[in-house]
Amino acid sequence: MRTMKGHAMKRRQLGTQGLEVSAVGLGCMGMSAFYGETDEQESVAAIHCAAELGVTFLDTAEMYGPHANEELVGGAIAGRRDDYVIATKFGVRRVDGEHVLDGSPANVRRSIEGSLRRLGTDHVDLYYQHRMDPNTPIEETVGAMAELVDEGKVRYLGLSEAAPATIRRAHATHPITAVQTEYSLWTRELEAEILPTLRELGIGLVSYSPLGRGFLAGRFESPEDLADDDFRRQGPRFTGANLGANRQLAARVRELAEEKGVTAAQLALAWVLAQGTDIVPIPGTKRRSYVEQNAAAVEIELSEDELTRLADLPAAAGERYDEAGMRSVNV
Repeated sequence: MRTMKGHAMKRRQLGTQGLEVSAVGLGCMGMSAFYGETDEQESVAAIHCAAELGVTFLDTAEMYGPHANEELVGGAIAGRRDDYVIATKFGVRRVDGEHVLDGSPANVRRSIEGSLRRLGTDHVDLYYQHRMDPNTPIEETVGAMAELVDEGKVRYLGLSEAAPATIRRAHATHPITAVQTEYSLWTRELEAEILPTLRELGIGLVSYSPLGRGFLAGRFESPEDLADDDFRRQGPRFTGANLGANRQLAARVRELAEEKGVTAAQLALAWVLAQGTDIVPIPGTKRRSYVEQNAAAVEIELSEDELTRLADLPAAAGERYDEAGMRSVNV
């Protein structure tokens, strides 16, 4: 396994407005929700460990918990706010047990006040609309977000899971610094239209789930390996015939990693990093050991032959989400 010993974390710029972040970030969602059992003490330690390694770009959201993850992050960064670049997201509210998309200007303002309070800060560095609200024109949502920039409550704006046309309309309203979507060795659909759009407009890409929700890293091989309340147990890629095909893909990644003398997770991250300096992966974890492992991926250089062999791997079998989840991506 490669380590960060003797190396400083590299930095990358997202967009053209001046937001600089660590080349690898830390996705905090699993510390509080969706991935089974949580351990707040270890999660806080992981956030502190990340800063020591130079991994200072933290990603959270209002809906993770909901609210619990922002509170955890806020507690972890208390007294050291300036050590981190904080990104959070709004726009998915929980109403009567259901997720409701709300990009209304009123919800933009309501959400930022709650996030600032929970995070214990007077500003968010990068503020995303988590999912697009089909009932609110993107110009209205981004216009309200832009007011937060004018007020100093937000530094930069982002979108998550937006379609190219939506990105263009948003960017015309106020400069968009980053778009967050899933991108990994087994999720490459965005290369067709979304990534070219971002590069044309000078917008950075934040890659979530760069390790295939842990599957490419070998963290689990079957839904039975996961806790009963882990949402991956019902994921299309981890069930039925898709599971067998994706096991073969993950096994191939492990083989290539062994040839390279790195872990499968490090190889998968190195591939994402090699796709362009305008891309920043945010692998999620709640353990210090994985923070250390992921951070070291920035030091791995892939040869042209290695990049070709990785690019030739098949895409994952199955959709990223169930039918309902897929309706809210690329909107």
